[in-house]
Amino acid sequence: MAKASVKKVVLAYSGGLDTSVILKWLQETYHCDIVTFTADIGQGEELEPARHKAELMGVKEIFIDDLREEFVRDFVFPMFRSNAIYEGEYLLGTSIARPLIAKRLIEIVRMTGADAISHGATGKGNDQVRFELGAYALMPDIRVIAPWREWDLTSRETLLAYAKQHGIPIEYQTGTKSPYSMDANLLHISYEGGVLEDPWTPAEDPMWRWSVSPEAAPDKVTMIDLTFEQGDPVAIDGKRMSPAALLAKLNEIGGANGIGRLDLVENRYVGMKSRGCYETPGGTILLKAHRAIESITLDREVAHLKDDLMPRYASLVYNGYWWSPERSMLQKMIDESQQRVNGVVRMKLYKGNAIVVGRKSERDSLFDSVLATFEDDAGSYNQADAAGFIRLNALRMRVEAKRDSRG
Repeated sequence: MAKASVKKVVLAYSGGLDTSVILKWLQETYHCDIVTFTADIGQGEELEPARHKAELMGVKEIFIDDLREEFVRDFVFPMFRSNAIYEGEYLLGTSIARPLIAKRLIEIVRMTGADAISHGATGKGNDQVRFELGAYALMPDIRVIAPWREWDLTSRETLLAYAKQHGIPIEYQTGTKSPYSMDANLLHISYEGGVLEDPWTPAEDPMWRWSVSPEAAPDKVTMIDLTFEQGDPVAIDGKRMSPAALLAKLNEIGGANGIGRLDLVENRYVGMKSRGCYETPGGTILLKAHRAIESITLDREVAHLKDDLMPRYASLVYNGYWWSPERSMLQKMIDESQQRVNGVVRMKLYKGNAIVVGRKSERDSLFDSVLATFEDDAGSYNQADAAGFIRLNALRMRVEAKRDSRG
């Protein structure tokens, strides 16, 4: 791509070291105008300093957008309707934020007349794939500038030296290093790097930000009721909340009870294994509760089909294919399955455990206590019918056993 042909770039900008250096590097390398975009998706940081830093560096068009409700309503909750878990454990907290950021980048491109986007994801990670697949799906001819794949600034030290040389307003001290690479939003916090690069080394307890350790959690039970409507949580203990407020409250409750910590070695889409630690207290509670309300409201075969398709759905989210036609198709099927997933789940939270202790749905439950009872069922189920059912299902195995006996 000819550098001179780029006139205006929308940069996903946090105001930290990496993206501040990228901002200056884009100005120096491409001689283009920069539009900065900073998203509030619940990371819990003050974002106005990013505006001030961008202004000091000559940026005229600055977007700082509160996307918390959209993030939870249109991305987190649809994903949780599928019960998505990547590789059996990971609740996809980083992955699910990327399609929203890509969407907003493209919206700002259209608003400002920009002809390119840029991001701070490295050439080793998954995020470069997620940002760019999303951008191309939404604007096929968009140009993407990924500085980590172009420049020779390959370490924190070289970034700090570049910042000092160019007078970039960074709060730093030479010779210091943040122990972890962290990413936070309303669904989770992730931690990578530092001592975590050795998969044998335990995570240090002071690392965790949202949760107490299970050992330090209160020695008493916390009970909560979660109300669901069409597969989405809408109330805690009968109090209705917005999606973002509800998830934030679940994080608070779960974190206080030591819930939601995960230490994982995962397979990145780009081919390498990576060790990361995650805190997802609200999401851990939500997944358990959602499966519980589905257990009494979903037909058996619908539930099993969802479970068959869930790993594929989770991989699509993890690998960056949120905006793909296949994810959209799966979402329509999943959303259709949720039309009667309504009711209340009672959860017991205790020292790192989120335990389902009750579930009810007045209108949509398929649980029939008369059929399920071990007591006299007054003729509603003829137990003698089971003999023929079993013999028919055993037929193919009996035929195979007879064949084998002849051999």
